[in-house]
Amino acid sequence: MNSPSPTRKIIHVDMDAFFASVEQRDNPELRGKPVAVGGGHRGVVAAASYEARKFGVRSALPSVTARRRCPDLVFVKPRFDAYRDVSGQIRAIFADYTDLIEPLSLDEAYLDVTEDRLGLGSAKAIAEDIRRRIRAETQLTASAGVSCCKFVAKLASDQNKPDGLCVIRPHEAARYIASLPVGRFHGIGPKTAERLNALGIHTGADLQQLSLEELTGRFGSSGEWYHRICRGIDERPVRSERQAKSVSAERTFDSDLSDPAALHAELDRVAGLAWQRIERHSVAGRTVTLKVRYADFQLISRACSSPEPIADLRRFSAAGHHLLERLLPVPRGVRLLGLGLSGLCERDEALPLQLGLAI
Repeated sequence: MNSPSPTRKIIHVDMDAFFASVEQRDNPELRGKPVAVGGGHRGVVAAASYEARKFGVRSALPSVTARRRCPDLVFVKPRFDAYRDVSGQIRAIFADYTDLIEPLSLDEAYLDVTEDRLGLGSAKAIAEDIRRRIRAETQLTASAGVSCCKFVAKLASDQNKPDGLCVIRPHEAARYIASLPVGRFHGIGPKTAERLNALGIHTGADLQQLSLEELTGRFGSSGEWYHRICRGIDERPVRSERQAKSVSAERTFDSDLSDPAALHAELDRVAGLAWQRIERHSVAGRTVTLKVRYADFQLISRACSSPEPIADLRRFSAAGHHLLERLLPVPRGVRLLGLGLSGLCERDEALPLQLGLAI
């Protein structure tokens, strides 16, 4: 007779205001000041320090709005190479505790520490040691959530931010979730939260009152997910080989563009930058997506797919120009262009497509 599997021990580690904190660490003059990474005259905020967040400045906020909310806001240009270097340091720390690491971005990851590799005694002790080492080795702070599944661990990591730790034990999960607004749930965005609120569902406790049949009747397949997570049931494993779903680049302009020649020229630049990232990931893909943000901040996207993986810049760029041409003339100025590749596969999988070339 097989013995039951041990209860999983999952840690979600989330760096505190990561990009902004790196900037404040590397430039002492920024410490204690409200800082926004990105933005500038025309862009949007990529990250905000906690000093800026007190004024309602957050990521994805137009820089004009951010400046209005916080007149003393300091904008700094992003340094992604620096952020990637620090992220590599943090991943190296994680690897001392477990091989089961699932990065979600440069600044957060799930860790499965069911196996106590270093004999620290508990998942809480492991999380504490990881946070201690991050502070000592990077001079940055991280928050962590500890629980029996990914969903609850991610909720917990946000509970005591910044520089906090929260442990939710298995028997506490359902009660903890019941106390939270549904807008806090990972995977439930603002629009879905509004829809739930309109139905009188404001908290996890409200969700727990509804049967599986009621939830699936109202929300389809998502209803089954809501039924599980509001009870703290999440059987997704930590996947150490999590692959990117897409690779892209985008550019925000200092002034709105409407001239077709200028738009095509800028798209060439964006395509080149995106292709550098695609090559760095050693991937090819079948779907090219063009993203356009107009002067009034309306965002649209257009996509086209190829039956074969797109494995060179020429075809990638040509697909982007084809999509752009279908939008011309633009109805109003364009402030941002983006181009991405999805439907990814390893670059080696696309190599047979080259066999027909003359040599």
